[in-house]
Amino acid sequence: MTGTSVGSKDPDRPSAPQASPGGDPSAIETRGLVKRYGRTVALDGLTMSVPRGEVFGFLGPNGAGKTTAIKVLLGLTAPTSGGAWVLGRPAGDLVARRRTGYLPEMFRYQAWLTGREVLGVHCRLIGLPRSEWDSEIRATLEGAGIADRGGDRVAGYSKGMQQRLGLAVALLGRPDVIFLDEPTSALDPVGRLEMRPILRALRDRGATVFLNSHMLSEVEQVCDRVAILERGRVAFMGPLAELLEERLVRLRMTGLGDTARAILGRFGRVAEESGWIEVRGCDPARIPDLVAELVAAGARVHAVEPRQTSLEERFRALVAGGDR
Repeated sequence: MTGTSVGSKDPDRPSAPQASPGGDPSAIETRGLVKRYGRTVALDGLTMSVPRGEVFGFLGPNGAGKTTAIKVLLGLTAPTSGGAWVLGRPAGDLVARRRTGYLPEMFRYQAWLTGREVLGVHCRLIGLPRSEWDSEIRATLEGAGIADRGGDRVAGYSKGMQQRLGLAVALLGRPDVIFLDEPTSALDPVGRLEMRPILRALRDRGATVFLNSHMLSEVEQVCDRVAILERGRVAFMGPLAELLEERLVRLRMTGLGDTARAILGRFGRVAEESGWIEVRGCDPARIPDLVAELVAAGARVHAVEPRQTSLEERFRALVAGGDR
C-alpha cells in the first residue's frame, strides 16, 4: 500500500501497545485518537482495539468520523493527538503498510488497461518480485470472482466488476490487514452474496478485515465484532451477538384493556408500532405464559412473532437523539 507516513517520532504520542498474553498484539488499535480540522472535531478521543483474524464492522452515520479514522490508520493523515497502530506498529509505518490492503470507496482505474494490467501496476507498486506476478494476479482475480475477465479492458467493466477489481488490488500480496470501504456498494444482490464467502475466507486464513459499510444487512451476515461511531467517539464496540442479544415479541391483538396492558408491562418494555404491540426484553420461553395471561384477561391474540433485535434497530437507537 502506498501513502504518506504519519511518522513515529512525535514525543506526544503514547507508546506502542504491548503484546497480548499470547504474544500477538492487536491488528488495529487506537488510544485517545483526536483529529481536528480547524474548529471541526472529526475524531474525539477514539479508542478501540481490533483482534487479529476477524471481520470487524466499522459503522456510523455520515459525519461520524469513519473516513477520518481510516485515513489516520493508513497513514494518509496525521492525528492531532492520541495514537494509532496497525499490526503493532505506528500508523503509517512502511513495514505495516506493506502488509496492508485497501479498497477505497471512490476509486478509478485507467479505462484503457486490462484487469491484469491494473494488477500488474500494483504488483510493481507493492514491490512484489516479478517472478510472482503471474501467480499472484491469477489468484487475486479468482479470489475476487473475475478470473474470466482479467484480459478485458476496464472500460468494458460494469460498476460491480470494477468493485471486484478494486478488491483484487487490495488482496495482492496476501495482506494481513485489509481495509474495505463500502466494498459491496456497487454489487447486485448476487454479487453481495458472493462477497460473503470471500470475506470469511480471508478471516479463516488469519487476516483481519476492517469493513466500513452502510449496508447493515451485510455487516450482520459477515462481521464477528463491530464498532459504532457517533460524533467521533465509540458508542458501542463488541461482539455482534452482544449487540443483537435483545429479544422481543410482536403481537397483533384486539380487546386490549387496562389489565392486559399491565400484563404486557410485566413481561418487558411495551411499544406500539403499525398496529402491532412490541414487548422488548421478553424471554422467548415466557411467550406462551404471556399469551395465556392476555387471553385470560379478555384480550384476543391474532398473531405472535418472536424476533431478535436487528442491527438496523440497534444502530438507530445508538445514534439517535441530540441534534442529528
